[in-house]
Amino acid sequence: MRLQTVPATAGHAWVRQGWRVFARQPLAFSGLFAAFLFGIFALTLLPLVGPLLLLALLPLGSLGFMIGTREALQGRVPLPRVFVDPLRRGRRPLRAMLTLGVLYAVGSVLIINLAEWADGGALERLMDVLADGKATPEDVAGRIADPQLAFGVALRFGLAGLLSIPFWHAPALVHWGAQGAAQSLFSSTLAIWRNKGAFAVFALAWSALVLATGAAANLAGALLGAPQVVAVLAMPASLLLSTVFYVSLYFSFADCFADGAASPAAALPPPNGNPP
Repeated sequence: MRLQTVPATAGHAWVRQGWRVFARQPLAFSGLFAAFLFGIFALTLLPLVGPLLLLALLPLGSLGFMIGTREALQGRVPLPRVFVDPLRRGRRPLRAMLTLGVLYAVGSVLIINLAEWADGGALERLMDVLADGKATPEDVAGRIADPQLAFGVALRFGLAGLLSIPFWHAPALVHWGAQGAAQSLFSSTLAIWRNKGAFAVFALAWSALVLATGAAANLAGALLGAPQVVAVLAMPASLLLSTVFYVSLYFSFADCFADGAASPAAALPPPNGNPP
């Protein structure tokens, strides 16, 4: 696969293209995300090994959405089988995919333990307070005001962001580029570094969408004089944004790596009506 450099504006285009493809088959992609969430829920029920399996399978999950997006571009309906298709391509790709999963799980566990050590368990104590139905607002405010909590949360997000860089394209490079685990991690890191402007715009665009959605929900609750409206709107809005985010991942890969098997959809026409 040939690594390409794209302008910063490509990051915004990836978001638009994600919305366009989702609008083509909203029910199919919603079902795909529902299957993804069900798998996460099922794994969390397994004691001890469940959370580790969940972390190890996350790279495969992002690849599944990329495959689903590509199938939608080709006029097919994305089905939950996209999450297992990459495991059926032979022994070498399977070994590389499993290696990526193990490395991602190990990296995630190290980040979790390092952040818990750094914040002295402040986040865990906040979760315990929130889970306690008898906790007062003062108790919650006191936990949130803990300076170690802010440091721990910032550390988690920062390290998780760094971990995502080598794994962003790696599963797709194994699947479509026939690369090994080490080569795919290096290629992904190099691609994001060369296209850091586009990925910065991509991140800012999604952050703006999330903030705008939250502000709109709060405004609706204030105008209607019903704060509970915020909670009612938050869940479907969160599911929608999460689904479209995963749909848009394919375009970041297809623009950064030129290949006949995974070409970008630059000329993708909008569906009926204007895209968001």
